Amino acid sequence: MKIGVLALQGAFREHEQVLGSLGARYTEVRQPEDLHGCDGLVLPGGETTTQRKLAQTYGLWEPMEKLGRQGMPILATCAGLILLAKRIDEEPGSSMDLLDIDVRRNAYGRQVFSFETPLTVPCLDGVHDPADSFRAIFIRAPRITRVGPAVTVLASHKEDPVAVEQGNILGLCFHPELTPDTRFHIYFLEKVRNREASRPGRGTAAGIRVTAGHGS
Repeated sequence: MKIGVLALQGAFREHEQVLGSLGARYTEVRQPEDLHGCDGLVLPGGETTTQRKLAQTYGLWEPMEKLGRQGMPILATCAGLILLAKRIDEEPGSSMDLLDIDVRRNAYGRQVFSFETPLTVPCLDGVHDPADSFRAIFIRAPRITRVGPAVTVLASHKEDPVAVEQGNILGLCFHPELTPDTRFHIYFLEKVRNREASRPGRGTAAGIRVTAGHGS
């Protein structure tokens, strides 16, 4: 099992550190050929416009969109979530439209207004014991303003959805890679492993360690 991490801009190295700590193989994705052999994809936080322009310039936009539509598991955090949304700031046509949500960029305020907050995330209860709240870090975070019928809300902050899932896509408004709590990455890797196990001729994918600790 190998995870591609979009490494054009943003917090990709932090995601790589978490994946490495969990025993998962990863590769940095900067060119279309870097996607070959990947079983999952991480779209990190950063600057949305820059990431989109670089992905289009280097020919990654369409291949990533195609893989997402074919069912490749994708973990998209902050800017990555924005790239997958159906509409950004009520303007369609500037994203991959893989996740049936509308988002508003930087809706929680500028970087000076960054904050941390505990989230109740029931889907993580079976990923780590005990089932503690997840302390989420919001930095210039997008706000999800609409959720489509096929989207499951995994966690909310003050009634706003902040963690969502639609089939192969896991989208987070916050930065799980900046905390010692690895449960969202474990949850994502399990999605990758389950897909690989269900594919004809692939058998059971290589296991990952799921006992990594998490901090408070």
